[in-house]
Amino acid sequence: MRVLVTGAYGFVGNAVVRRLAEVGHEVVALTHRPAEAPLPELPVSQVVRGDIRDKTALAAALDGVEGVCHLAALTRVRESFDRPEEYQDVNAGGTVALLDALAAASRSLIPRVILGSTAAVYGAPERQPISEDTVPAPSNPYGVSKLAADDALRVRAEAGEIEAVSLRCFNISGAVSGVGDADESRIIPKAVAVAAGRYPHLEMNGDGDAVRDFVHVDDLARAYVLALEATSAPYRLYNVGATAASMREIVATVERVTGKPVPVVHRPPQPEPPRLVADISRITTDLGWKPERSSLEALVTDAWSAVSGGDR
Repeated sequence: MRVLVTGAYGFVGNAVVRRLAEVGHEVVALTHRPAEAPLPELPVSQVVRGDIRDKTALAAALDGVEGVCHLAALTRVRESFDRPEEYQDVNAGGTVALLDALAAASRSLIPRVILGSTAAVYGAPERQPISEDTVPAPSNPYGVSKLAADDALRVRAEAGEIEAVSLRCFNISGAVSGVGDADESRIIPKAVAVAAGRYPHLEMNGDGDAVRDFVHVDDLARAYVLALEATSAPYRLYNVGATAASMREIVATVERVTGKPVPVVHRPPQPEPPRLVADISRITTDLGWKPERSSLEALVTDAWSAVSGGDR
């Protein structure tokens, strides 16, 4: 299958492209990186440079494409409070632009679209673990924008224009081929950066007992491949998570794996949910997906290798 991956050179895109190519798909990459910027080596047959909202770039990228893994997005929760309009325009508007371009292209088969969604659409539900039946209640502009993208996908799928899957990912970490998460506002990237000596300490709200769900980026990439290849109902929605861990457990694991200290400065507790974890029974039942590399040890080891120059 000829598959377009938007955001192909990002943290998740890198892993998805490699998994798609590994099982024999022909991959087209869409990237917003400028023409003069060098690109890392990836197993793609074509690279199109342009914004996800650029009609010309989308038309070129979608030529002959049967499937799309849509990863191009703005993803920083804290930043979204300062730039809500931009997040809505890129994440929701960009998804609509992609769907419009798909609708405008003549093709004999109904295309499949796999959207990189997020657990942020759920907000902070009291009932845990969080199932796909949980009523969305996003608490930040990032979650609002991604829920709008989910809704746009569902509407087009129900109209028969596409077959579609939204993958609502929890916290993604690890690394593939030396490409890790560069967003050091997140706990694992920041903790390994502290271990590497790039920062003097890690700031933590409260005592570090808050629990979150983490999944390895390579396990997530396998979920994209399975979703793309599955016989599809018009629209499906899956949570993707794997390992529940507290902030304190993460710090201890980083220190053990790296052999380096991670000094912690405790800040006053913030009003945040004590536990946010995924119910993944639906994706396990429907697609046969299960995490293989998402132990906390593996997540931290691979993130550390990306930072310290190792090749895992």
